Order: sequence, then structure tokens, then C-alpha cells
Amino acid sequence: MASQQCDKQREEIFRLFDEKPGSGLGFLGFPEPSLPPPPPCLEVLPSEVSPNIRNNNTVETVDVGGLTLLKGRASTQEVFSLANSDLVPGKYEGGLKLWEGSLDLITSLKSELQHGKLSFDGKRVLELGCGHGLPGIFACLKGAVAVHFQDFNVEVLRCLTIPNVLANVQRKPVEGGQINTNTRFFAGDWNEVHSVITSGSKTENDDRNPESNQIDGYDIILMAETVYSMSALPNLYNLIMKCLRNPKGAVYMAAKKYYFGVGGGSRRFLSLVEKDGILAYSLVAEVADGSSNVREVWKLHFK
Repeated sequence: MASQQCDKQREEIFRLFDEKPGSGLGFLGFPEPSLPPPPPCLEVLPSEVSPNIRNNNTVETVDVGGLTLLKGRASTQEVFSLANSDLVPGKYEGGLKLWEGSLDLITSLKSELQHGKLSFDGKRVLELGCGHGLPGIFACLKGAVAVHFQDFNVEVLRCLTIPNVLANVQRKPVEGGQINTNTRFFAGDWNEVHSVITSGSKTENDDRNPESNQIDGYDIILMAETVYSMSALPNLYNLIMKCLRNPKGAVYMAAKKYYFGVGGGSRRFLSLVEKDGILAYSLVAEVADGSSNVREVWKLHFK
């Protein structure tokens, strides 16, 4: 009886989509909004940092559980000529703002490391929707052999991500020693960026699958506040499945439980994962500090 009740509760938690025929909200069946064409997918070199940012060495410190990271600042007005906008679908996806989920993710990664549940040593890491890139920078500082950053907007990478990476990696690391992480930067929409990531992301020490002649993928994928848009969830999930190393790859996802007004959220995304049945998931942390909607950090891995 207790088991049946638990199964019912679990089913209710993840029955978040209207599955009636023609609803357009089933697995991989979200209605596509009318948006402008996405920006081109390309790799951005560190040397392509914005001249305005290059001449401005001002950085701020952010403390994450005793770990101090450096971050720059770039406004939507300066970069996109947008005043006080966090999101303009199809044009700007909020990459210039430091979202709470990024700090939640770092805190959880730090805890996972301390409890022996995670190691970045020698790992290949991809941060999706990176913005400031702080979780990826954390992976650099903790021994990842390669950390690649992806954002929707090339401007975010040039004005914010790359300067942040350079500021943190080029300074003396918190734990001492030399950082030799391979860092690369990729811009583009989740529906198309896989082609540029896979064609440009191989390093000398990467293994290839002899049968498919394809890159095996990333050991760890990090993402924070990426599941806010209902229509983008299928593309995000498909990109993860193309990039995650099978069978030992893992995804760490930080997000709000629900994003009111835009329809997304961690539970929406997990419902999609549940329907596909390939990945398992577990809750790493829950943050209910009253500053926003309930925030969560989840770990996903192959079953």
C-alpha cells in the first residue's frame, strides 16, 4: 500500500505536461514560438575579447562558501542596446546577469568534491548557457583537463565569459600550482551548436570511439538557469545527449523549481528526462532562502 502511494506521488510530481493529442506539449513536441533566426554558431577565440572590456580591468569578487572568484560586469545597454532586459527571446538570453543558480551550482559542486562524490581531475567539462562562466571556472581551478564554455550570444563570450576566465585562471589559484586547463568558447543556439562544439572541441589527449570515429563526449556537463524556456527544453536535452560521455558522464543542473510566466523549471525538464528513460537523476541540494522561488541542484547520469 505504501509503495503504491509513493508511486502515485511520484507520477503526480512528473505529470507536468498535457499529453492529450494535439496539445503540442508532449515529449519533444513543444510549440515553436515565432522568433528571429538564431545567431550563427561559431568558436570564439580568447583574443577576440571585446576592446572595451580589454581596456577595463575592473573586476569584482564573489564569495561562494569561502571560495573567492573574480567576475567582470557588462550591461545589456552597453552590449545589446537593451535597457534593463534579462531576456529577449531569439536575441538575448540573459547571459550578462549573474543568476543565483550559478552560485548554487558551485556550492553543490564544492560539497560533492568534499564528500568524494565528484572529481574534476583529468575530466573534460562543458558548461552550457555559461554567461559569467563561474561554474566552469571552478572546474578549471579543480583540475579539469579541458573546460569548454557555450552561450547563446557571442557578445556574452567576448564581453564577459572570456575576461572572467582569463582573470581567474591567470591569477594565482586558491590552492596554488599551475593551471593548464584547455579552455574554449562556443556561441550558438542549442539546436545547432553541437556541430561546432564537436568539430572544434577535440584536444590532443581525447580518445575517439573507433567504431563511430566520433568524440566520446564530455565527462561532466554543467548548467545553471538553463531550463526557464519551455520551447527550448527539447533542444537542450538533445544537445546534452549528443555531448555527454556514455556511460560515465554526468550532468549537474541548477535551476528554479518553476519559472513563473515562462513555463519552464527543473521539474519540467525532469519530466522530459523521465519520458525518454535514458538518464537517471537525483536531488543534490534544495535552496529555499526566501530570496526567490525554490531553487534546486540535480545530478543526471546514464542508467
